[in-house]
Amino acid sequence: MKILNLYAGIGGNRALWGDEHEITAVENVPHIAEVYRQLWPNDTVIESDAHQYLLDHYKEFDFIWSSPPCPTHSRLQIPQNALGNVRYPDMTLYQEIIFLKHFCHVPWVVENVIGYYTPLISPTRELARHYFWTNFYLGKYYNDSGTYKIIRSAIGSLQEYLGMELTAGTPNARKLLRNCVHPKLGLHVFNCKDNLKQEALL
Repeated sequence: MKILNLYAGIGGNRALWGDEHEITAVENVPHIAEVYRQLWPNDTVIESDAHQYLLDHYKEFDFIWSSPPCPTHSRLQIPQNALGNVRYPDMTLYQEIIFLKHFCHVPWVVENVIGYYTPLISPTRELARHYFWTNFYLGKYYNDSGTYKIIRSAIGSLQEYLGMELTAGTPNARKLLRNCVHPKLGLHVFNCKDNLKQEALL
């Protein structure tokens, strides 16, 4: 199976997908792309604009996962507003949902944080601390890791929680780990991909 993993980060979402698939990861921050390469050496890593890459290459893949940047949608924008640091929400998120819905005929998923506003397009499902938009049925997910304080956790605790270990001295390691989709959640969504809907979802 040919898989496209957009805005790949360090690959928490793909950690339990195995190595039997042909995975192309797109990440435009060089030092993050390098960490991904170290963790998943069998994947093809492309340092490029994921938004444009999706538009140019979506027909080449059997499954597409996209995790557009989430900071401008996060509930953390509320305290940021008090500091004068508020930003417009990045509409890349909704552009990709609309595009995939109308033009992509393979299983796809767009993941983002639970936002501070009512989503402009209702998500397919809310799982753990994420919204998911898909063209397939997402079953319920039971997080057996328990409630975890992602924001305040130390690097070692985050690595244990995610089952991922970064090289000592990795720049911004705590932030990279905090931004990961938990591997068990990534596997759950991946395993649901065959439940493709036969009619328009959104």
